[in-house]
Amino acid sequence: MKKQRIVLASILKPVDDTRMFEKMAVSLSGVSNYQIFVIGYPTKATLTRDQNITQFSLNPFKRISLGRLIAPWQVLKILFKVKPDLLIVNTHELLIVGILNRIFFGGKIIYDIRENYWRNILHTQAFPTPFRFLIACWVRFKEKLAAPLFHGFILAEKTFEKELTFLRNKHVIVENKMQVPTGFQRAGSGEKTKLLFSGTLAESTGVFYAIELAKKLHEVDAKIELTIIGFCALQPTLIQIRKAIETHPFINLIGGDQLVPHQEIIAAIAQADFGIIAYPPSYHIENRIPTKLYEYLACRLPILLQDYPLWVQICEPFSAAISFDINQVELPSLLAKMKNSSFYTSTPREVTWASEEPALLNKVAEILI
Repeated sequence: MKKQRIVLASILKPVDDTRMFEKMAVSLSGVSNYQIFVIGYPTKATLTRDQNITQFSLNPFKRISLGRLIAPWQVLKILFKVKPDLLIVNTHELLIVGILNRIFFGGKIIYDIRENYWRNILHTQAFPTPFRFLIACWVRFKEKLAAPLFHGFILAEKTFEKELTFLRNKHVIVENKMQVPTGFQRAGSGEKTKLLFSGTLAESTGVFYAIELAKKLHEVDAKIELTIIGFCALQPTLIQIRKAIETHPFINLIGGDQLVPHQEIIAAIAQADFGIIAYPPSYHIENRIPTKLYEYLACRLPILLQDYPLWVQICEPFSAAISFDINQVELPSLLAKMKNSSFYTSTPREVTWASEEPALLNKVAEILI
Protein backbone atom coordinates (compact mmCIF):
# COMPACT_ATOMS: atom_id res chain seq x y z
CA MET A 1 0.00 0.00 0.00
CA LYS A 2 1.30 3.44 -0.93
CA LYS A 3 2.29 5.52 2.09
CA GLN A 4 0.57 8.85 2.71
CA ARG A 5 3.05 11.72 2.61
CA ILE A 6 3.00 14.25 5.44
CA VAL A 7 5.12 17.43 5.39
CA LEU A 8 5.76 19.52 8.51
CA ALA A 9 7.14 22.92 7.53
CA SER A 10 8.47 26.05 9.19
CA ILE A 11 10.53 29.10 8.24
CA LEU A 12 12.30 30.21 11.43
CA LYS A 13 12.10 26.99 13.44
CA PRO A 14 15.07 24.66 12.89
CA VAL A 15 14.66 21.46 10.93
CA ASP A 16 15.23 19.55 14.20
CA ASP A 17 12.80 21.76 16.15
CA THR A 18 11.56 20.26 19.41
CA ARG A 19 7.84 20.39 18.65
CA MET A 20 7.83 20.00 14.87
CA PHE A 21 10.48 17.28 14.62
CA GLU A 22 11.18 15.61 18.00
CA LYS A 23 7.52 15.38 18.97
CA MET A 24 5.19 15.59 15.98
CA ALA A 25 7.34 14.12 13.20
CA VAL A 26 8.65 11.28 15.37
CA SER A 27 5.15 10.43 16.61
CA LEU A 28 3.70 10.44 13.09
CA SER A 29 6.62 8.38 11.75
CA GLY A 30 5.50 5.55 14.02
CA VAL A 31 2.37 5.07 11.92
CA SER A 32 3.20 2.43 9.32
CA ASN A 33 1.40 4.02 6.37
CA TYR A 34 2.84 7.55 6.82
CA GLN A 35 6.01 8.91 5.18
CA ILE A 36 7.23 12.04 6.98
CA PHE A 37 9.11 15.08 5.61
CA VAL A 38 10.31 18.04 7.70
CA ILE A 39 11.27 21.46 6.30
CA GLY A 40 12.96 24.08 8.47
CA TYR A 41 15.84 26.42 9.13
CA PRO A 42 19.31 24.79 8.98
CA THR A 43 20.83 23.54 12.23
CA LYS A 44 24.31 22.55 13.33
CA ALA A 45 22.98 19.27 14.71
CA THR A 46 23.36 16.06 12.72
CA LEU A 47 20.23 15.34 10.68
CA THR A 48 18.27 12.16 11.32
CA ARG A 49 18.92 8.92 9.48
CA ASP A 50 15.44 7.63 10.22
CA GLN A 51 14.22 5.88 7.07
CA ASN A 52 10.70 7.19 7.62
CA ILE A 53 11.65 10.88 8.14
CA THR A 54 13.34 13.04 5.50
CA GLN A 55 14.61 16.50 6.47
CA PHE A 56 15.00 19.48 4.12
CA SER A 57 17.05 22.46 5.36
CA LEU A 58 16.29 25.89 3.92
CA ASN A 59 19.05 28.27 2.88
CA PRO A 60 20.21 30.33 5.90
CA PHE A 61 19.00 33.93 6.16
CA LYS A 62 18.92 36.80 8.63
CA ARG A 63 15.77 37.44 10.61
CA ILE A 64 14.88 40.61 8.68
CA SER A 65 16.15 40.08 5.13
CA LEU A 66 15.26 39.32 1.54
CA GLY A 67 16.22 35.69 2.26
CA ARG A 68 13.35 35.39 4.73
CA LEU A 69 10.90 36.67 2.09
CA ILE A 70 12.22 34.08 -0.38
CA ALA A 71 12.10 31.18 2.09
CA PRO A 72 8.35 30.41 1.64
CA TRP A 73 8.94 29.92 -2.07
CA GLN A 74 11.77 27.52 -1.25
CA VAL A 75 9.23 25.57 0.78
CA LEU A 76 6.79 25.62 -2.13
CA LYS A 77 9.52 24.28 -4.43
CA ILE A 78 10.08 21.34 -2.05
CA LEU A 79 6.34 20.72 -1.91
CA PHE A 80 6.27 20.49 -5.72
CA LYS A 81 8.83 17.70 -5.38
CA VAL A 82 7.20 15.83 -2.48
CA LYS A 83 3.49 16.38 -3.39
CA PRO A 84 2.22 15.75 0.16
CA ASP A 85 -1.16 14.34 1.08
CA LEU A 86 -1.04 16.52 4.19
CA LEU A 87 0.87 19.71 4.92
CA ILE A 88 1.25 20.89 8.53
CA VAL A 89 2.53 24.48 8.80
CA ASN A 90 3.39 26.17 12.08
CA THR A 91 3.85 29.78 10.99
CA HIS A 92 1.66 32.42 9.37
CA GLU A 93 4.39 32.90 6.76
CA LEU A 94 3.37 29.61 5.14
CA LEU A 95 -0.40 30.14 5.03
CA ILE A 96 -0.37 31.24 1.39
CA VAL A 97 2.01 28.39 0.52
CA GLY A 98 -0.45 26.02 2.16
CA ILE A 99 -3.30 27.32 0.00
CA LEU A 100 -1.19 27.01 -3.15
CA ASN A 101 -0.32 23.44 -2.16
CA ARG A 102 -4.02 22.65 -1.92
CA ILE A 103 -4.76 24.26 -5.30
CA PHE A 104 -1.95 22.45 -7.12
CA PHE A 105 -2.03 19.04 -5.41
CA GLY A 106 -5.36 18.86 -3.61
CA GLY A 107 -3.53 18.04 -0.39
CA LYS A 108 -5.00 18.58 3.07
CA ILE A 109 -3.70 21.40 5.29
CA ILE A 110 -3.32 21.80 9.07
CA TYR A 111 -2.22 25.00 10.81
CA ASP A 112 -0.26 24.22 13.99
CA ILE A 113 -0.77 27.42 15.99
CA ARG A 114 2.11 27.92 18.40
CA GLU A 115 1.63 31.64 18.96
CA ASN A 116 -1.14 34.21 19.04
CA TYR A 117 0.74 36.32 16.53
CA TRP A 118 -1.59 39.29 16.95
CA ARG A 119 -0.67 39.62 20.62
CA ASN A 120 3.00 38.74 20.15
CA ILE A 121 3.59 41.32 17.45
CA LEU A 122 1.80 44.10 19.35
CA HIS A 123 3.27 43.41 22.78
CA THR A 124 6.89 42.34 22.17
CA GLN A 125 9.91 44.00 20.58
CA ALA A 126 10.09 41.61 17.62
CA PHE A 127 9.27 44.45 15.20
CA PRO A 128 9.85 48.23 15.25
CA THR A 129 7.09 50.05 17.15
CA PRO A 130 5.72 52.13 14.23
CA PHE A 131 5.05 48.99 12.15
CA ARG A 132 3.66 46.62 14.80
CA PHE A 133 -0.03 47.37 14.35
CA LEU A 134 0.12 47.12 10.55
CA ILE A 135 2.09 43.85 10.68
CA ALA A 136 -0.28 42.40 13.29
CA CYS A 137 -3.30 43.35 11.15
CA TRP A 138 -1.73 41.77 8.04
CA VAL A 139 -0.98 38.52 9.86
CA ARG A 140 -4.47 38.25 11.38
CA PHE A 141 -6.02 39.07 7.97
CA LYS A 142 -4.05 36.20 6.39
CA GLU A 143 -5.14 33.82 9.14
CA LYS A 144 -8.82 34.68 8.75
CA LEU A 145 -8.60 34.58 4.96
CA ALA A 146 -6.90 31.16 4.94
CA ALA A 147 -8.94 29.55 7.72
CA PRO A 148 -11.87 28.32 5.56
CA LEU A 149 -9.40 26.51 3.28
CA PHE A 150 -7.63 24.68 6.09
CA HIS A 151 -8.83 21.24 7.14
CA GLY A 152 -7.84 21.57 10.77
CA PHE A 153 -6.01 23.50 13.46
CA ILE A 154 -3.70 22.27 16.22
CA LEU A 155 -3.45 24.58 19.23
CA ALA A 156 -0.31 24.55 21.38
CA GLU A 157 -2.11 26.43 24.17
CA LYS A 158 -5.58 25.96 25.68
CA THR A 159 -6.06 29.71 25.85
CA PHE A 160 -5.99 29.98 22.03
CA GLU A 161 -9.37 28.25 21.96
CA LYS A 162 -10.91 31.43 23.43
CA GLU A 163 -8.59 33.98 21.85
CA LEU A 164 -8.86 32.94 18.18
CA THR A 165 -12.16 33.44 16.36
CA PHE A 166 -11.35 31.74 13.06
CA LEU A 167 -11.06 28.11 14.20
CA ARG A 168 -14.59 27.05 13.14
CA ASN A 169 -14.59 24.08 15.54
CA LYS A 170 -11.93 22.34 13.44
CA HIS A 171 -9.28 22.35 16.15
CA VAL A 172 -7.64 20.09 18.67
CA ILE A 173 -5.42 21.08 21.61
CA VAL A 174 -1.95 19.50 21.56
CA GLU A 175 0.10 21.20 24.25
CA ASN A 176 3.84 21.58 23.99
CA LYS A 177 4.70 19.10 26.71
CA MET A 178 8.06 17.41 27.26
CA GLN A 179 9.47 14.45 25.39
CA VAL A 180 11.88 13.14 28.03
CA PRO A 181 14.91 11.39 26.45
CA THR A 182 15.35 7.71 27.29
CA GLY A 183 17.66 7.29 30.25
CA PHE A 184 17.55 10.96 31.31
CA GLN A 185 18.80 11.62 34.84
CA ARG A 186 19.52 14.83 36.68
CA ALA A 187 23.03 15.00 38.07
CA GLY A 188 23.05 18.33 39.88
CA SER A 189 26.20 20.41 40.18
CA GLY A 190 27.76 19.41 43.49
CA GLU A 191 29.18 22.22 45.61
CA LYS A 192 27.81 25.05 43.46
CA THR A 193 24.14 26.01 43.21
CA LYS A 194 23.48 26.21 39.49
CA LEU A 195 20.57 28.26 38.22
CA LEU A 196 19.30 27.83 34.66
CA PHE A 197 17.52 30.12 32.22
CA SER A 198 16.70 28.27 29.00
CA GLY A 199 14.80 28.89 25.77
CA THR A 200 14.22 32.08 23.82
CA LEU A 201 16.45 34.90 25.06
CA ALA A 202 14.45 38.13 25.02
CA GLU A 203 13.34 40.87 27.35
CA SER A 204 9.78 39.52 27.01
CA THR A 205 10.83 36.05 28.25
CA GLY A 206 12.50 37.41 31.38
CA VAL A 207 16.20 36.89 30.64
CA PHE A 208 17.11 40.18 32.37
CA TYR A 209 15.03 39.22 35.41
CA ALA A 210 17.04 36.00 35.60
CA ILE A 211 20.35 37.87 35.35
CA GLU A 212 19.41 40.37 38.07
CA LEU A 213 18.09 37.61 40.34
CA ALA A 214 21.34 35.63 39.95
CA LYS A 215 23.42 38.73 40.72
CA LYS A 216 21.46 39.45 43.89
CA LEU A 217 21.59 35.85 45.09
CA HIS A 218 25.34 35.65 44.33
CA GLU A 219 25.97 38.71 46.52
CA VAL A 220 24.50 36.78 49.45
CA ASP A 221 25.80 33.32 48.51
CA ALA A 222 28.94 33.08 46.33
CA LYS A 223 28.06 29.50 45.39
CA ILE A 224 25.26 30.75 43.12
CA GLU A 225 25.93 30.42 39.38
CA LEU A 226 23.70 31.00 36.35
CA THR A 227 23.71 29.34 32.93
CA ILE A 228 21.77 31.10 30.16
CA ILE A 229 21.17 28.86 27.16
CA GLY A 230 19.14 29.61 24.04
CA PHE A 231 18.86 31.77 20.96
CA CYS A 232 18.43 35.56 20.85
CA ALA A 233 16.78 36.80 17.64
CA LEU A 234 17.38 40.52 18.25
CA GLN A 235 20.98 41.73 18.02
CA PRO A 236 20.46 44.78 20.31
CA THR A 237 19.05 42.48 23.00
CA LEU A 238 22.01 40.09 22.66
CA ILE A 239 24.42 43.01 23.04
CA GLN A 240 22.53 44.08 26.16
CA ILE A 241 22.70 40.53 27.61
CA ARG A 242 26.45 40.30 27.00
CA LYS A 243 26.99 43.71 28.57
CA ALA A 244 24.90 42.72 31.62
CA ILE A 245 27.03 39.62 32.31
CA GLU A 246 30.49 40.62 31.06
CA THR A 247 31.93 41.41 34.51
CA HIS A 248 30.18 38.50 36.23
CA PRO A 249 32.12 35.26 35.65
CA PHE A 250 29.51 33.23 37.56
CA ILE A 251 27.07 33.80 34.67
CA ASN A 252 27.64 31.72 31.52
CA LEU A 253 25.95 32.26 28.12
CA ILE A 254 25.54 29.33 25.72
CA GLY A 255 24.18 30.07 22.25
CA GLY A 256 22.98 33.64 21.98
CA ASP A 257 23.73 34.34 18.33
CA GLN A 258 22.98 30.81 17.11
CA LEU A 259 20.31 28.16 17.54
CA VAL A 260 21.07 25.67 20.30
CA PRO A 261 20.21 21.99 19.70
CA HIS A 262 17.60 20.78 22.15
CA GLN A 263 19.95 18.03 23.36
CA GLU A 264 22.24 20.75 24.76
CA ILE A 265 19.34 22.34 26.62
CA ILE A 266 18.41 18.95 28.08
CA ALA A 267 22.03 18.47 29.17
CA ALA A 268 21.94 21.88 30.89
CA ILE A 269 18.72 20.89 32.71
CA ALA A 270 20.45 17.72 33.88
CA GLN A 271 23.30 19.73 35.41
CA ALA A 272 21.16 22.46 37.00
CA ASP A 273 19.81 22.77 40.54
CA PHE A 274 17.03 25.27 39.80
CA GLY A 275 15.34 26.59 36.67
CA ILE A 276 14.16 30.21 36.57
CA ILE A 277 10.77 31.13 35.11
CA ALA A 278 9.96 34.85 35.49
CA TYR A 279 8.34 36.91 32.72
CA PRO A 280 7.67 40.66 32.66
CA PRO A 281 3.90 41.21 32.94
CA SER A 282 2.45 41.43 29.42
CA TYR A 283 -0.85 40.85 27.66
CA HIS A 284 0.74 38.35 25.25
CA ILE A 285 1.58 35.80 28.00
CA GLU A 286 -1.82 35.95 29.71
CA ASN A 287 -3.10 32.40 30.44
CA ARG A 288 -0.16 30.85 28.58
CA ILE A 289 2.08 28.08 29.89
CA PRO A 290 5.81 28.31 29.03
CA THR A 291 7.19 25.20 27.35
CA LYS A 292 10.07 25.18 29.81
CA LEU A 293 7.62 24.83 32.69
CA TYR A 294 6.68 21.41 31.30
CA GLU A 295 10.36 20.65 30.61
CA TYR A 296 11.47 21.43 34.14
CA LEU A 297 8.54 19.51 35.65
CA ALA A 298 9.10 16.44 33.48
CA CYS A 299 12.81 16.46 34.33
CA ARG A 300 12.03 17.06 38.03
CA LEU A 301 14.10 20.25 38.13
CA PRO A 302 13.14 22.53 41.06
CA ILE A 303 11.84 25.89 39.82
CA LEU A 304 12.25 29.48 41.00
CA LEU A 305 8.86 30.62 39.80
CA GLN A 306 7.26 33.99 39.32
CA ASP A 307 4.08 34.02 41.41
CA TYR A 308 1.73 33.88 38.43
CA PRO A 309 -1.34 32.00 39.73
CA LEU A 310 -1.79 29.62 36.78
CA TRP A 311 1.85 28.48 36.89
CA VAL A 312 1.90 28.19 40.68
CA GLN A 313 -1.29 26.10 40.55
CA ILE A 314 0.33 23.67 38.08
CA CYS A 315 3.43 23.21 40.26
CA GLU A 316 1.84 23.05 43.71
CA PRO A 317 0.64 19.40 43.66
CA PHE A 318 4.20 18.19 43.08
CA SER A 319 6.09 20.62 45.38
CA ALA A 320 8.03 21.60 42.28
CA ALA A 321 8.62 25.31 42.78
CA ILE A 322 9.43 28.20 45.06
CA SER A 323 7.26 31.14 44.03
CA PHE A 324 8.42 34.72 44.51
CA ASP A 325 7.39 38.27 43.70
CA ILE A 326 9.56 39.47 40.83
CA ASN A 327 9.18 43.08 41.97
CA GLN A 328 10.18 42.43 45.58
CA VAL A 329 12.45 39.43 46.06
CA GLU A 330 13.15 38.57 49.70
CA LEU A 331 16.65 37.14 49.26
CA PRO A 332 17.27 35.54 52.70
CA SER A 333 13.87 33.82 52.61
CA LEU A 334 14.35 32.64 49.02
CA LEU A 335 17.82 31.23 49.74
CA ALA A 336 16.58 29.48 52.88
CA LYS A 337 13.79 27.82 50.90
CA MET A 338 16.25 26.79 48.17
CA LYS A 339 18.45 25.06 50.75
CA ASN A 340 15.80 23.53 53.00
CA SER A 341 12.75 22.69 50.87
CA SER A 342 11.86 19.19 49.71
CA PHE A 343 10.94 19.10 46.03
CA TYR A 344 8.90 16.63 43.97
CA THR A 345 7.26 14.90 46.88
CA SER A 346 4.96 13.39 44.23
CA THR A 347 5.61 12.54 40.58
CA PRO A 348 4.39 15.16 38.08
CA ARG A 349 1.50 13.96 35.93
CA GLU A 350 0.23 15.10 32.53
CA VAL A 351 3.46 16.99 31.75
CA THR A 352 4.96 14.76 29.04
CA TRP A 353 4.32 14.35 25.33
CA ALA A 354 2.76 10.94 25.94
CA SER A 355 -0.41 12.69 27.13
CA GLU A 356 -0.63 14.78 23.92
CA GLU A 357 0.42 12.31 21.21
CA PRO A 358 -2.97 10.55 20.89
CA ALA A 359 -4.75 13.85 20.11
CA LEU A 360 -2.25 14.58 17.32
CA LEU A 361 -2.48 11.11 15.78
CA ASN A 362 -6.28 11.08 15.95
CA LYS A 363 -6.61 14.51 14.30
CA VAL A 364 -4.25 13.60 11.46
CA ALA A 365 -6.00 10.25 10.88
CA GLU A 366 -9.38 11.99 10.86
CA ILE A 367 -8.24 14.48 8.21
CA LEU A 368 -6.48 11.92 6.02
CA ILE A 369 -9.49 9.59 5.79
